[in-house]
Amino acid sequence: MKALIIYDSVYGNTEKVAKAIAGAIAPPHEVRVLRAAEAKPSELGPFDLLVVGSPTHGGRQVPAIRDFLDKVPGPSVKGVKVAAFDTRTSSKVSRIFGHAAGRIAHGLEQKGGVLAVPAEGFFVDGSKGPLKEGELERSAAWAKKVLETVKK
Repeated sequence: MKALIIYDSVYGNTEKVAKAIAGAIAPPHEVRVLRAAEAKPSELGPFDLLVVGSPTHGGRQVPAIRDFLDKVPGPSVKGVKVAAFDTRTSSKVSRIFGHAAGRIAHGLEQKGGVLAVPAEGFFVDGSKGPLKEGELERSAAWAKKVLETVKK
């Protein structure tokens, strides 16, 4: 199985989650992890799983992820299992405005992707982090659930 993980990170927390997800999937699967600015949507190539993650800012994903999703050609993800995650705070404000993961998942589904599992959020302390205790382990466990659905 081939997996592609695309992320962007402002304070490094989302990058840590993306790498933990990759580590949970990698052995024995082929996993490529790219920052959104490095990914060329038109050159994605064949893959079985696409995971996209972003910090939540103002209830949305960061511009680099929005730009990536806007440029992904629909045929490249049509029928592909997809998953979305974000990093977020647990503040009341973030609950009012929403989170990035749901918006990412919706965008991937609009391109024809098949959502493997519900979008997931991983929590940071304050607006800059660090990640709350146990979140890297929780992200690896989430990745294992994603992997189970892709294998079916």
